Amino acid sequence: MSQVPQPRLLPIFLFTAAYMLSAVVGSAMQGNKEFIFYITVMLILIAVMTVVHRRVGLTTGLLWLLTLWGLAHMAGGLVLLPDSWPYNGDQAVLYSWWIIPQKLKYDQIVHAYGFGVTTWLCWHSLRSIMRDYAVELKPTLGLLVLSAAAGAGFGALNEVIEFIAVLTIPNTNVGGYENTGWDLVANLVGATVAAAIIRFGHHS
Repeated sequence: MSQVPQPRLLPIFLFTAAYMLSAVVGSAMQGNKEFIFYITVMLILIAVMTVVHRRVGLTTGLLWLLTLWGLAHMAGGLVLLPDSWPYNGDQAVLYSWWIIPQKLKYDQIVHAYGFGVTTWLCWHSLRSIMRDYAVELKPTLGLLVLSAAAGAGFGALNEVIEFIAVLTIPNTNVGGYENTGWDLVANLVGATVAAAIIRFGHHS
């Protein structure tokens, strides 16, 4: 099983540690109980990705994409918006920012990006595991649908985690039913785009 050499992992580790520490300090200073919850979830996910990496040998590029997703997530709940920027809801943070007013939010971009990366992670893991059995997979339509479905499924799990936050923490910035629906749409769009990139970027 191939693994990213340790020297290549060190910058990713330091980058991730730096923004996670900043998120902990920022949440404490703002008294943001919701994001303390999400930081805990992030730490669990980092531990899970460490185990996955040891099993399937994630590429340096994929590891960077994953940690950049983590940064976008942490910034989304903690970075305050300038007064003139349009936003949705009661909290003027990046996650509420209307990039295109009433059309496209920062939150939706992060969802599409994140679960697109998750789709790539699922494809990479499936391909790596099958190589242990001397089977070289090609990105066929069926396997890419399976990978995209897995990516979108993890997106749905994210919505379950957000629902738990709503039930346990007062005054969250999760949003209502319509927001959840658009999150799921964004997840599907990201997963579909990632599957298309995998397919058309594959060289026989």
